[in-house]
Amino acid sequence: MKLLVFAGSTRQNSWNRKLAKVVAVMARSAGAEVTHIELADFDVPMYNADLEARGTPADVMKLKQIGYEHPAWIICTPEYNASYPALLKNTLDWISSPVKSDPLWKDDMRSTRGKVVGVLSASPGGLGGLRSQSHLVPLLLNLQCWVAPKNYALGRAADAFDAEGQLVSEQARSNVQGVIDQVLWAAGRLTGAAQPLQS
Repeated sequence: MKLLVFAGSTRQNSWNRKLAKVVAVMARSAGAEVTHIELADFDVPMYNADLEARGTPADVMKLKQIGYEHPAWIICTPEYNASYPALLKNTLDWISSPVKSDPLWKDDMRSTRGKVVGVLSASPGGLGGLRSQSHLVPLLLNLQCWVAPKNYALGRAADAFDAEGQLVSEQARSNVQGVIDQVLWAAGRLTGAAQPLQS
């Protein structure tokens, strides 16, 4: 199963970027073919229809293709003011905007329709970014994604990782693994490549 993993942050010491790295390693160990991207590596401006009218940016087209090629996604979202960050909204707005002159990409949901998406978050606070997830999920549903029922919010993130970037708590690792397993299982069911779901 091809799994796309990314965090909605470009901050150097982002807890969610650390969490995404953990997810990528754990998902590979579970047998997934993982593509872990950093949004900082893509030159994506703030969405503007006038800018789009002059031509969809090349890196947006790359992100559209990457999203399309992966049946399963896991997004690690920070929490800003009890919601998800502008970076993540901007990314999803761009990849779901149609390229009207292109026979394939004029379909605005081509990159997102039918994707099985797992949502994780990490925050120094006790709720672990849970409020950002509550706002992100309706957006993903609007993009015609299948959102995994299991989610996980990693609280007290400043103490959650060791010096090598690994999760300290076995319970946290188990919760993350549960989301990974459910996403891979559900994506397998939708694509006809299902494996038994581990409890």
